[in-house]
Amino acid sequence: MNHDITLGVIEGRFADIVWEKAPISSSDLVKLAAEKMNWKRTTTHTVIKKLCEKGLFKRDSEGIVSVLITREEFHALQGKQVVNDAYGGSLPMFVAGFVNHQKLSQKEIDEIIRIMNSIKTK
Repeated sequence: MNHDITLGVIEGRFADIVWEKAPISSSDLVKLAAEKMNWKRTTTHTVIKKLCEKGLFKRDSEGIVSVLITREEFHALQGKQVVNDAYGGSLPMFVAGFVNHQKLSQKEIDEIIRIMNSIKTK
């Protein structure tokens, strides 16, 4: 699995369609991409191939596209990459950098504490 997956805006929009509809046939994806993104069949197949090469999805011999990495897993990997790239892998430095530049509500603070406490008990 590629842990350094990046998507452009257009690839991301298409990936959202796949995540929402998978498993789905390539031909149905062609129809959806034509409808939602005004893409030609060849463009859709090219992007499917790229996203499969990146390890997000797979297309089987019948042309069915299925998910290898969920949207949530993808976003978690993206977050981890930001922490690694910008903060040398230090999650505490990332959190400090984030909260020092944004006012958090008491509800947000309580939710963060709840999440941290639930992790401690695992």
